[in-house]
Amino acid sequence: METISIDAAKALIGKEVGVSHWRQVSQEMIDQFAAATDDHQWIHTDPERAARETPYGGTIAHGFLSLSLLSTMVFEAVPRLECTAMGVNFGFDRIRFLNPVKSGARVRARFELGDLKVRPSGIVEVHYDVTVEIENSLKPALTARWLTLAMPDRSGESAA
Repeated sequence: METISIDAAKALIGKEVGVSHWRQVSQEMIDQFAAATDDHQWIHTDPERAARETPYGGTIAHGFLSLSLLSTMVFEAVPRLECTAMGVNFGFDRIRFLNPVKSGARVRARFELGDLKVRPSGIVEVHYDVTVEIENSLKPALTARWLTLAMPDRSGESAA
């Protein structure tokens, strides 16, 4: 994966910095998410009932499943900052679930660099404006302002 300097990243504020690969959201993935979160609502886990009783023609992914995919999509789409050891999820300023993701649909994320601030500690606060698109859909699954922290690499510092 590409790495860039903090100064180079600052020049990208307001610009798209990456687009992830398309990722299929399978019924198996939805069922595993339901098991992990104990959210077994039938619109997610009962394909026959969802086909009969919803306007979606089948099951849909949990909104939080669609959101959680950002963790993997950012790693395949966005350059890493030099001199940082790891990224940490810092939260969201805004999340909007705009369109359900049907079982079997493919999604991808577009990342725009909204802001980047270097704290006195050396931690870099990064804000991404993210859109998760659904293949062949005009309306995205979600939009969000995602806050992350890039932690400085301190492995070369001595423990005095």
